[in-house]
Amino acid sequence: MSQEGPFTLDDLVRILLAGAGETEPVTHDASFEELGYDSLALLETYTRIERELGIELDDEVVPASLTPAQLVTAVNARLASAQSA
Repeated sequence: MSQEGPFTLDDLVRILLAGAGETEPVTHDASFEELGYDSLALLETYTRIERELGIELDDEVVPASLTPAQLVTAVNARLASAQSA
């Protein structure tokens, strides 16, 4: 499935809920660690994002995306580069 428009924090929250079942509020600037997401939950999240949006996130994105805002930015950058290719 392709994404119409930018990937948003709401999109990320939906994917986090589907994959990790977390119900804690997600804020842009808190780290995933502070929000209680472990590496397994994040791996599931990245996999779901890739599958749902039909993109591949670079290996550098995974460790670099320490906050939801950083991940949303990385996903939107990847979507933009995929659309221009």
